[in-house]
Amino acid sequence: MDVQEQIKEYITGQPEPKRSDMQELHRFILQVLPGCKLWFLDGKNSENKTVSNPNIGYGFYTIKYADGKTREFYQIGLSANKTGISIYILGIEDKTYLAQTFGKELGKANVTGYCIRFNHLKDINTNILEAAIRYGVEVTSEN
Repeated sequence: MDVQEQIKEYITGQPEPKRSDMQELHRFILQVLPGCKLWFLDGKNSENKTVSNPNIGYGFYTIKYADGKTREFYQIGLSANKTGISIYILGIEDKTYLAQTFGKELGKANVTGYCIRFNHLKDINTNILEAAIRYGVEVTSEN
């Protein structure tokens, strides 16, 4: 199964209204990041144990570790959680930036160092979400 099929299966496997919100967010992110690399992580480790929620990834950047090693990963992530949806904006070093810059205008969302978590898409301002996504991609594209 290719990445596109895995993503479709993951989204269609969600209960409503989360399914519709995730389909809309998937389309939205692809509009913001046209032609980006797509990823799908099933949330399982090498021993096939579930260690996280599955994630859809968008974009591409290289993480550089202090020991000189590197790892390729996505810039933006989308995942269903028990109560709603999470958007991950990876690679931002200042863990207060998202909350301070976008948190107040975003709407009904919990914003942490790299995660924007909300219950329903209608609860958030998608223009502010787009600005946060664009910022995250810009920052990680500089690395």
